[in-house]
Amino acid sequence: MRPIFVLVHSPSVGPSTWHPVAEHLTAAGHQVRVPSLLHVGAGAPPFWPRVVDAVRADLRHVPADVPVTLVVHSNAGLFLPAIRTGLDHPVTSSIFVDAALPARIGPTPVAAPELLEFLRPMAVNGRLPRWTDWWDEVDVAPMFSDPAMRQTVVEEQPTLPLSYYEQHIPVPEAWDDHPCSYLLFGPPYDDLAAEARERGWRVAHLPGAHLHQIIDPAGTARHLVELATTA
Repeated sequence: MRPIFVLVHSPSVGPSTWHPVAEHLTAAGHQVRVPSLLHVGAGAPPFWPRVVDAVRADLRHVPADVPVTLVVHSNAGLFLPAIRTGLDHPVTSSIFVDAALPARIGPTPVAAPELLEFLRPMAVNGRLPRWTDWWDEVDVAPMFSDPAMRQTVVEEQPTLPLSYYEQHIPVPEAWDDHPCSYLLFGPPYDDLAAEARERGWRVAHLPGAHLHQIIDPAGTARHLVELATTA
């Protein structure tokens, strides 16, 4: 039985960042789910249980014996251990795409101290601007090649609370009891790809900016299939 690809977007952006890849995977005959995490920042912390609940809810009509391949982008990588252990479905492989890695031992902070120092002055009444508003245009523009896609991604982004980035996410033991791999787009995630290789994971490289999956969805889909197949 072919596993279903479950494409999990970073809570800092939205599910549209995975939709083009989902279309290519579907066209190639794969089943795909793209859970929405757009409301995980509502209410009070901790927020990570809402990420797990959102993925579980998206799979509620999929029989529990159907296997899944978890694919996580950016800081969704930090939630993968909790997602993996919170699912009823067997996870045959996990793929981190230009993603943060969970700590080897103990809870993982969502943001390093230097990032929190950068973010705190931006918060207004405890909430941050949209992710693309954190950066200068010279940094944002290379992530988009299509103006319509850029508008979709930008308008979809949530304004997360600062407390989202202050949370620590648990790392259950033995979460990585299945093949894991890493798909690198480019800096600054090259160091994380190197760490993934140190963990014994397979690492592939598809050069591009951080949202390269919307620039080259066909190439991204091909890499995901290859990594899932050879994991």
